[in-house]
Amino acid sequence: MDLTFVIRITIIGLLAGTLGTGSGGLVTLFTKKLPAPLLSLILAFAAGMMLDVTFLELLPEAIGHGGFLYGLLGLVGGIAVFLLLDKLLPHCHHYTEEHQQSRFQKMGTLLGIGIALHNIPEGLAIGTGYASSESLGLGLALIIGIHNFPEGLAMALCLDGGGSSKGRTLLATALAGLPMGLGALLGALLGGISPIALGLSLGFAGGAMLFITCDELMPDAHNLSRGYSATIGLLLGVVTGILIIGL
Repeated sequence: MDLTFVIRITIIGLLAGTLGTGSGGLVTLFTKKLPAPLLSLILAFAAGMMLDVTFLELLPEAIGHGGFLYGLLGLVGGIAVFLLLDKLLPHCHHYTEEHQQSRFQKMGTLLGIGIALHNIPEGLAIGTGYASSESLGLGLALIIGIHNFPEGLAMALCLDGGGSSKGRTLLATALAGLPMGLGALLGALLGGISPIALGLSLGFAGGAMLFITCDELMPDAHNLSRGYSATIGLLLGVVTGILIIGL
């Protein structure tokens, strides 16, 4: 395969990842502490988008590539690993300012790990898409980059709420997108990657996102909610995600 072609695909993957999540982090440079209802709505919005990505993209692709069994094994594996990670990290349930900061810092870290993990198979999708056709690869890069924005924003707001500096928050969100470049490179080089391995990795990413959404994003969105802010945010996120995926 032409080296220039591989390098171009890798750069496109890097841009889709780092600009997608990094643009979410960039928003926090221009905002002070957000009101609780707005933060609740944003967290729930990101949760809705992640549910769409999990059930409409990651899991169908996992089953399509690796079959139902390997897609399911990947899903269960992702949930199990993040359940263990959640047990190992300190878990706060008391909402004094100090404890709330600790909880948001932990949630932002978990989100960053989950985003980085699922950016690798999404990068693979971009790389293999380009190996199939230019239009398919570019379309995947645009869609994946767009839906990475609310993920990066949710991560940034959590880190910001946990006391991280603006610069460190922006850097962390951009770094979470880097693995997409690696995935795009592997996809371009290994256009015929094992369907089973791809199915497992996509399922694992889906399990990780599902756990983070259910255990972290939505509970905290409801804790911060005033009225229907969490419910409205979730529904808006789901509808927006469906519209983006359907484009």
